[in-house]
Amino acid sequence: MYALEINGLGKVYKNGNRALDDVSLTVPQGSFYALLGPNGAGKSTLINMIADIVRPTSGSVRMFGHDLFSERAWCKKRLGVVPQEIAFDPFFTPIEVLRFTSGLFGCKPDDSWIEELLTRLELFEHRGKGTRQLSGGMRRRLLVAQALVHRPELVILDEPTAGVDVELRRRLWGFMREQSSKGTTILLTTHYLDEAEELCDHVAIIDRGRVLTARPMRELLQDIAASDLWLNYGRAIVLTDADRIALAAFEPRESAEGVCLKLGRAAGGESTFHVAYQAAVARFGPPVDAGVKSEDLEDIFLRLTTKDREIQS
Repeated sequence: MYALEINGLGKVYKNGNRALDDVSLTVPQGSFYALLGPNGAGKSTLINMIADIVRPTSGSVRMFGHDLFSERAWCKKRLGVVPQEIAFDPFFTPIEVLRFTSGLFGCKPDDSWIEELLTRLELFEHRGKGTRQLSGGMRRRLLVAQALVHRPELVILDEPTAGVDVELRRRLWGFMREQSSKGTTILLTTHYLDEAEELCDHVAIIDRGRVLTARPMRELLQDIAASDLWLNYGRAIVLTDADRIALAAFEPRESAEGVCLKLGRAAGGESTFHVAYQAAVARFGPPVDAGVKSEDLEDIFLRLTTKDREIQS
């Protein structure tokens, strides 16, 4: 079963702005799923649709096999959302916020779970303060507790670590990993792409309302990530026209200390490392040193979104 099945989702606002264009995604149950895209890509519109705040122009969404828009009450009880905006009644304490939120989902407040949330999110000593007395980072962690208080099966984290220091981010992610290991499906949006690469087992990249890629993280890094062979000759190499023709298959680039060749996959799926290396040696002789650098998630993200915008323009 999928936690989410998004099929042909589209949204056109009254001003004619197309925020989503035929978006289709499947989020496996129990996955830690990254939803990435530049500002204005359509992430917020998609999240607001899943949260049933914005209605689509076209398409459908199923949550754990149930239609999101015709079975709203059933789906909302199984969803927790950590929004970007921080908004609490300034006179409520964290305990009151969590007890009140439990009631909104039709749940009797579970005081032991509330205490655990406050402890794990390092809010327990502040549990009796009004929320207006909490720092921005504390209030953001309270949003996480609020989203988890009714033990939802699907949690959306929309930029949850903005304004949270590095050490607290690390501990927060440790806690969220625990929830994921217990079967909670987590959908994460973040601009910290190194965190997404480390945490998430699936990823979708969207831009201008369209899906550019959606697949398991490991598959993305293995099959889409480009690799470069850097050959160090201890000097700059100026490529001649003959060099560029001979090495055209590897898109040669000059570097301050030698030359760089783009690697690919041969017909059998093997890397073209050896072929590229021998081709370079035939042109320039043996290098002083050589190494391979593969793209990380940030490199892939920038390449796909830049290419998409170039095509659209």
